[in-house]
Amino acid sequence: MEEEKVILVNTNDEPIGLMPKMEAHEKAVLHRAFSVFIMNNKGETMLQQRAKDKYHSPLLWTNTCCSHQRDGETNIQAGKRRLMEEMGFSTELRELFSFIYKAPFDNGLTEHELDHVMMGHYNDSPHINPEEVEGWKWMQPSDIKQDIALNPDKYTAWFKIIFERFYDYLTDNNTEHEG
Repeated sequence: MEEEKVILVNTNDEPIGLMPKMEAHEKAVLHRAFSVFIMNNKGETMLQQRAKDKYHSPLLWTNTCCSHQRDGETNIQAGKRRLMEEMGFSTELRELFSFIYKAPFDNGLTEHELDHVMMGHYNDSPHINPEEVEGWKWMQPSDIKQDIALNPDKYTAWFKIIFERFYDYLTDNNTEHEG
């Protein structure tokens, strides 16, 4: 099977080419990515614990799901696809914002991503894919923020950045999306 490719972008999110995912992470090349936050009617966020066999950030807690868009796929299409692949359910998503971050990992790889952050609502339990997800839980955003401060090593780099920079934006936009 051919290795999945990521979409290389400039800082304006304009595509400039494709590159195999591992090569992009080895060379720290800016590429398009997304992070999905699923909230329930209690205002809680569904967190995912990454599977132990992930090539980076194994067993760390993060947002509901995240990955890379495929060539020709919209951000929302990519988010819905990956939500089903990782968490086993589908729901409507809306894009909130995007930002660029760069995070080196202990294994020599670097995430350098233009990350599109999306939100959706769901009130049931997921049907997790054990190849992708070790565990999951619901948490109030205020409890997540407090736990990140106490236990930063338990969370992924991008999740900590999103929570640090955009906490108020996420909590202010946690309303059921009609339509």
